[in-house]
Amino acid sequence: MPPKSVLNSLIAKNVLPSTLAYHWDTPVPTQSQLRRADDFFLPFQPLLLYSTDKFQTVQQSAIPEVAFLGRSNVGKSSLLNGLMRTKLCHTSKRPGRTKTMNFIAVGGPDGMGNAGRMMVLDMPGYGKGSRVEWGAQIMKYLVGRRQLRRAFVLVDPLHGLKSSDEMLLQSLRENAISHQVILSKVDRILFTGTKSLSEEQLQSNVARLRQIYEGVRAKIQPGQSDGPEALGEIIGCSADTKLDRGRRLGMDQVRWAVLTAAGLGNEKRKLSPSDLVGEDEIRASSIKRL
Repeated sequence: MPPKSVLNSLIAKNVLPSTLAYHWDTPVPTQSQLRRADDFFLPFQPLLLYSTDKFQTVQQSAIPEVAFLGRSNVGKSSLLNGLMRTKLCHTSKRPGRTKTMNFIAVGGPDGMGNAGRMMVLDMPGYGKGSRVEWGAQIMKYLVGRRQLRRAFVLVDPLHGLKSSDEMLLQSLRENAISHQVILSKVDRILFTGTKSLSEEQLQSNVARLRQIYEGVRAKIQPGQSDGPEALGEIIGCSADTKLDRGRRLGMDQVRWAVLTAAGLGNEKRKLSPSDLVGEDEIRASSIKRL
């Protein structure tokens, strides 16, 4: 990868928000909106409130939640650390490092007794190193948690959607769960080559990333009429690519997507008591294992 100064110059010329992310059903966020998202996440230290491996022990809450899912070693915990600019989420090259559902409060106190204005969930990965019981508990949460506003599914652009990813996306559609796909580790597509990566090579890599987006789009919106499809917006990011002023590639766009998913893009939103749900209210018959 080129030196940071060279990389920043190349990105400024060739990797705009409209090229790093792929929007076909949603507008490209403005710089003002991206700054608003940064102002929501970055001034306040995120708090890990609790962890659990059983949905029946998930605590009631009055703030919106978003969940991050993905195959083992897709870079989920690294992405969340970059999103919140923290090291709360444990990272490891060994699959299956995250074993519990981890509830993290972000955005600072809401003035109504809650530690955060939104809850971000770091979920156990699926695939290599995972366990069947993890998948069952995750699906119980996804189907039964009314505070959940969106599930974000991480995909490695080098490997594309695997069968386990497609099974999860099908379950999300069948259970009418709002979801969106994020491509992690896009630096492996954009910045392949040596330290002498040229502007022409980067432009070629951007075009390759666009082709990957189009291929993923066809799979996440298959037109099968089996339920609501994924949001028409794919974001590419990298938790490992450091830019100027401590920024990470594409992370401001992920923050905006999370903020809008939670209904906090314009103003605070507090859930009503009717939004709270217990284990006994889960539509158990529709739960599908990963």
